[in-house]
Amino acid sequence: MLRILHSLPRTHKLLLLPVATMVTVLGTQKLVTTYQSHNASNTPVESVYVPLPSDSSPGVPSLQEERTTMASAIGKASRALDATRHHIPLSNLQAMEVVDLDKADSASTITATASEASSSAPRPSTTPDNRMIDDGVLHIAVVVGTLSNGMLEADNDTNIADATSYEDYGIELFDDVSYFDLELAAEEPYVPEWQTHLVESGDTFAVLAQNKLGLGYSEVLTLLDKLPNARLLTHWRAGQSFDYQLDEDGRLLSLRMMKNTREGVLVERGEDQEAQYAVTPIERQGEPVQRLYAGSISGSFARSAQATGLNSGAVTELTRLLEKKLDFRRDSRRDDTFQVLVESDMIEGETLDSRVLAVRYEGERMNLTVVRNATDDKFYTAEGKSLDPAFSRYPFEGRYRLSSNYNPRRKHPVTGRISPHNGTDFAMPIGSPITAPANGRVERVENHYAAGRYVVIRHDNGYRTRYLHLSKPLVSRGQRVEMGDRIALSGNSGRSTGPHLHYEVHVNNAPVNAMKVDLPENTSLSGDTLIAFKRQAAPMLAALESGETGTVNVASYQRNPVENQD
Repeated sequence: MLRILHSLPRTHKLLLLPVATMVTVLGTQKLVTTYQSHNASNTPVESVYVPLPSDSSPGVPSLQEERTTMASAIGKASRALDATRHHIPLSNLQAMEVVDLDKADSASTITATASEASSSAPRPSTTPDNRMIDDGVLHIAVVVGTLSNGMLEADNDTNIADATSYEDYGIELFDDVSYFDLELAAEEPYVPEWQTHLVESGDTFAVLAQNKLGLGYSEVLTLLDKLPNARLLTHWRAGQSFDYQLDEDGRLLSLRMMKNTREGVLVERGEDQEAQYAVTPIERQGEPVQRLYAGSISGSFARSAQATGLNSGAVTELTRLLEKKLDFRRDSRRDDTFQVLVESDMIEGETLDSRVLAVRYEGERMNLTVVRNATDDKFYTAEGKSLDPAFSRYPFEGRYRLSSNYNPRRKHPVTGRISPHNGTDFAMPIGSPITAPANGRVERVENHYAAGRYVVIRHDNGYRTRYLHLSKPLVSRGQRVEMGDRIALSGNSGRSTGPHLHYEVHVNNAPVNAMKVDLPENTSLSGDTLIAFKRQAAPMLAALESGETGTVNVASYQRNPVENQD
């Protein structure tokens, strides 16, 4: 055993030292016990095997085993123990083996007292004739103490690593410092973390708020009342998500719900009044990115525009813009070319709110270049001419078939009498949106047995327009409207032969042909407004001329403003 221990690395020795010590001490005790038992009467002889060195010769076994470090320590401990049992001349002891006999006796007495107190069974008396248990305990204590006092280092050059203790003594040994208090002081404050909930089919905010967010039913109702749009939390779709924070008690601290990538709301609980929640709108600002698209007409204009990569929103805006000057059915030709400069907001890798900045159309029957003016958000030519007419020719979006023209001498189809038709009829499905052709104020909203539901608008330039046979008016009397606002839905009310819109234009209180009357001219920029517009339009026009499709930096095309101030 000692040879195995001696051959191990030093770290292993330190781990196995207590075990080896116990084995060695108990083995020595066994030898002594066997010898004493042999001298007693009626005691069977027990064989004791003592390993011999490899170079021993036949004869009486020699107990002069090679002294290892551990054996030397045990031998010294045994000599020190003998000093507690009988007199040994001090001349036979080395200086480091001197033992205070009074302390040894005290240790023996303390050990015996502790042993008696730990057991309810009767213990042998601690007389000089019966002290084997105490001596064994004392022997172990002396051996361990001897080893810990560095006696191994006295005989060998072997180094022992610095000792340490792994005992858990508890806090009762320390009067001035409490480890319990130190642990409490070392605890970090609670920091709420954002968590995400993915909406599943059947989820409702009222139930989820009570089960997961720690809100009462009354708190849920109060919170929904404070939202600018309660549908954001009450009308969910599977796959949507929201973020939230909880306090240490599992109650809601903050909730963040996004309507889309740009817009949402942030709900936060107040510090003073726990039941009160503040609602703050979220508006994310994106980084503007410009991109140039180019294509040619092949089939319909809308499909040709989509083929360049334009999204549906940009295609719709572009189509409505060019329709003010271009009739695609009559004026567009195959291989006509166009270029579109579009600006979008980039938020978290997603492009939002695409806006057309400039357009160039070059065709067989028409050439047109327009630029958006940042001041009024309207389009103008490079010379500052407005693309928006002061008065639109048609009071609707798109195109519908003209079913009956303006005819002041029309004959009634049944009676044959002259029955003037003071308006222009457009066949369209019931519910088609009707828009204001110019700015003005609603003058009348009535229901007539022949005209059906109708609306009359007086415009700022003195013209008046009428809309008959409607299915539903969308404005009220006295309401202010702007060009392009929806004012009604078409229908088939009153005396009518089918779904259509009867549209009239009155000038100086007399009906005129809405399809031929001279309408107010386009507005134009002038003075400082025109100079500022040309300075702004210059880099966008340069980007169109470059023809470099893809992402562009409009600012890099900035020219000297003086060049465009003529």
